[in-house]
Amino acid sequence: MTGKYDGYKDEELLRMMRNGESEVADYLVDKYKYLVRQKARALYLAGGDQEDLIQEGMLGLFKAIQGYQEDREASFATFAALCIDRQLYSAISMSQRQKHQPLNSFVSLSEPVSEQELRLIDEETPEEILINRENLDRIHEKIRKILSPFEYEVLQLYLKGYGYQQIARQMQKPPKAIDNALQRIRSKVRSSMDEQRASGE
Repeated sequence: MTGKYDGYKDEELLRMMRNGESEVADYLVDKYKYLVRQKARALYLAGGDQEDLIQEGMLGLFKAIQGYQEDREASFATFAALCIDRQLYSAISMSQRQKHQPLNSFVSLSEPVSEQELRLIDEETPEEILINRENLDRIHEKIRKILSPFEYEVLQLYLKGYGYQQIARQMQKPPKAIDNALQRIRSKVRSSMDEQRASGE
């Protein structure tokens, strides 16, 4: 199926899908599932599960495939990324409401979505999923300070979608060292967020 649709632009594929070629949807899901995984791993959720986030992200991707309109002044790739982000943030927001915890009990280590970009999706995006950019910048800077240079480099590669083995080869370190570094990163990030909430920042 991959060879059949290679060479077509996403927008052309979506027109083909609406004309009855249902296989196109599967092709686009397969093409963009890497983006879902990349965005899911950029979210650190206390007590959460990355596989749950991946499932939510895949739902966002499916919604993008079904809802994309060419007159939105955005490419499908951009629209899909925004839909995935919105689905992830909405799921986390719901999770936190159920646990009676504030929304800032999670932190995205990827770039935040702007309000202008969110309007590409629709005008009814809940305000609660918008993260204060100034606060997020402060969090990013704090994370950079609490991580060692080695941990920060591991984190950057991890957020780009590299696996343990790939990071280990690229940094010429044992895979166990990468695994340990990622565990330390998670612990430091969550501790930092706990301290921030405790201090009322």
